[in-house]
Amino acid sequence: MLPDRPRPGPTTPGRAEAPLVGGLIDRPIDGGTRAAVLRESAELTRCVAELTAARVEFRPKPDRTDGEACQQIQAGLLGADMGTVARMNPAQPEMTCRLALAVSIWRRQSLEPAARELLGSDVVQIDHFGAYACRNVNNGVGSTRISAHAQASALDVAGVRLRDGRRIGLSDDWHGDGPEARFLRRIRDDACRIFGTVLSPDYNAVHQDHLHLEATDTRFCR
Repeated sequence: MLPDRPRPGPTTPGRAEAPLVGGLIDRPIDGGTRAAVLRESAELTRCVAELTAARVEFRPKPDRTDGEACQQIQAGLLGADMGTVARMNPAQPEMTCRLALAVSIWRRQSLEPAARELLGSDVVQIDHFGAYACRNVNNGVGSTRISAHAQASALDVAGVRLRDGRRIGLSDDWHGDGPEARFLRRIRDDACRIFGTVLSPDYNAVHQDHLHLEATDTRFCR
């Protein structure tokens, strides 16, 4: 398990406490990361504090319900991460604070370092299909089960754009053993240690062009 963040308490005379900068978002991924995401996002104020300390812009919105099954609870707009160069496209997706926290960890501790190591370039843009959508699983094709997107708890990532101009996408680069495929599989495998459910092209044809990243209290990765 990851150690808890330091809490205010007695200090030793003449010794300053270390500032809480970055917190969970700046810790390497390990076996306790997923549990830490659930713990630190249980309360909205605590979740927002984690994002703010790491210089991630997140603007909470009032809770709302759309119809009988769709809702946004402890959600808001995920803005820029001022500690990185990668930006979301489209900008400011609506999602739960828990999902924003998980995405921020994944972006800093997996996606960006993996691109530098395996592709030799920085990620400047993360292309996605959105987070909140009031719909069933698989867009309602053959399913009546409500999607995690209907709770703003999942983000579908299509690929990234690099500083050198290349675009790496799930639909074109997942298969094979080149650096692009190794990069995509690395960030999928890392995501499985952060998110509750991660679905990739290895799961089914519906996910052939994106990674489904779901920040819920679940455990499934493929």
